Amino acid sequence: MAVPWSLISNTSTPDSHHSLFSSPSFSTSTFPKNHHGSHLFPTTTTRNFPKISTSVSGIWDAVTGGGGSSREALIAIRRGMVLFRQGDVSGSVSEFDNAIKLDPRQKAYLWQRGLSLYYLDRFEEGAEQFRIDVAQNPNDTEESIWCFLCEAQLYGASEARRRFLQVGRDPRPVMREAYNMFKDGGDPEKLVAAFSQGREGENFYASLYAGLYYESQNEADKAKVHLVASCQSPYGLRSDDYMASLAKVHCVCRKWEL
Repeated sequence: MAVPWSLISNTSTPDSHHSLFSSPSFSTSTFPKNHHGSHLFPTTTTRNFPKISTSVSGIWDAVTGGGGSSREALIAIRRGMVLFRQGDVSGSVSEFDNAIKLDPRQKAYLWQRGLSLYYLDRFEEGAEQFRIDVAQNPNDTEESIWCFLCEAQLYGASEARRRFLQVGRDPRPVMREAYNMFKDGGDPEKLVAAFSQGREGENFYASLYAGLYYESQNEADKAKVHLVASCQSPYGLRSDDYMASLAKVHCVCRKWEL
């Protein structure tokens, strides 16, 4: 399994497992290509990374058998995640790719890279990334869904559904329902309605995946309604969750006003 994000960062962390939930289309990125472009979101800058402690480095080395290159790879991943949150999607991929060069074992766990590749229209590479990740963690609902999202752009929704990655039962009701909707086809409006009175996080994820489902069906107007709603939800506005940042990146990529 991947080293938990709590071992990689000293900043506040989401309250769930290492998958996309804990962190998180048609045009290429509209963000700056360099790593020092304007920041779209007021998040931590690359200058403010907390250092990885010796104890954390030791844990990672014990898990991976690596040394300095493993620590440098973790730092590159952290830089990539911050760049993505800031809207520099191309820069984030450069950092994730650098992490793989430094420590090739990282590729099996780099779901963050798959998300960035989706927003650069690099769908085949994104699907490959998510398939590799699911092979390592066969219970990861969201990586299965994101593989579908990539392959829907490559082959169409029907073929992507035929190729759908089966994973274990997710403990989160909202993600179980989202998974079944993508796998079997369904009504995104029912997903949103089912969790409209639920916890803030459930409401956010229902809206996020309803919008993404509509995007996979090439229904951009309906996708916009739900993606914007996810950004404007209490969870989307306040949470440090990587996927809350992804929702904002998505809307900016599509040139949707928030």
